[in-house]
Amino acid sequence: MADQLLEERLARCADVRVLVIGDIIIDHFLWGTASRISPEAPVPVVNVQREDFLLGGSANVLRNIISLGGKGALCGIVGDDAMGRKVVELVEQLGVSIEGLVVGMRPTTVKTRVVAQGQQVVRFDREQTGFPSRHSLDALIQYLERHIHTFDAVMVSDYAKGMVSEQLMVRLHQLLYAVRNREHRPLPLIVDPKPANIHRFVGATVITPNHHEAMQIAGLKIEDERSLMAAARLIRDDIGCEAVLITRGEAGMALLQGDDELITIPTTAKEVYDVTGAGDTVAATLALGLAVGCSMREAAVLANHAAGIVVGKIGTACVTASELRAAMTSATV
Repeated sequence: MADQLLEERLARCADVRVLVIGDIIIDHFLWGTASRISPEAPVPVVNVQREDFLLGGSANVLRNIISLGGKGALCGIVGDDAMGRKVVELVEQLGVSIEGLVVGMRPTTVKTRVVAQGQQVVRFDREQTGFPSRHSLDALIQYLERHIHTFDAVMVSDYAKGMVSEQLMVRLHQLLYAVRNREHRPLPLIVDPKPANIHRFVGATVITPNHHEAMQIAGLKIEDERSLMAAARLIRDDIGCEAVLITRGEAGMALLQGDDELITIPTTAKEVYDVTGAGDTVAATLALGLAVGCSMREAAVLANHAAGIVVGKIGTACVTASELRAAMTSATV
């Protein structure tokens, strides 16, 4: 993508809105140092020096969209608890409406990571999975019915906690179809899926499984470019989506759109410190790229550069528009 076109695309981010639907998580980090082993068990003793609460899961996708200069909203469920109130506080700090946040019966999902000297020592999760109650589902659908037409792209972030149910996706597909027919404009649906729920996303514009998820969905082992192509085709045909973007860690990405040849995109990461939330960054950048008019390939290239930046940071991190511009510029020098 030419520099001038890139600048035009990124400048347009402020004019588009992306709706993020999915499982909301609080990423809780305990940062400290470890200099000795506990006398009680063969584990390090971490002296905690700092504590952070960050938006995770689908909320981290929204956070990345805002960081990249876009606009958006979040539709999901939080608990009637302290962590649910923390989600509300953090979303409000982004300058985003909280109208799409529904208070449900189960507790807010929290992932706690203990990090010492930059190295994750342990992670423990507090969560209760399962489908939304009828009341919560009705509230989510009512929000979608009122607001879906105000967005330029919809991104579904499925962390398999239960929020992205069959009933919700059926109604979402109906609403997207209605908007496209009534307003005669593309409204792309970007999905970061979990293999167990893959058939809920039939007809998506693009899905973004990682390497292991792609193998699981396709039911075959990816060992080389030939098997990678076969897996991408199987997923495309099974789901009936326009494109499949497989994220492959240090191997970069692979994009299959329609009946075209597979496009492999090498990684731009210089150093990998932490992959936490990298998939969220890819999804956010891809959604924004499509919303501002990028081709699928252009949006995938942008997402690849964003991923290369975010894995060089520690914790649930974001990419800024200026960082993305700098990465794209250096790649063309």
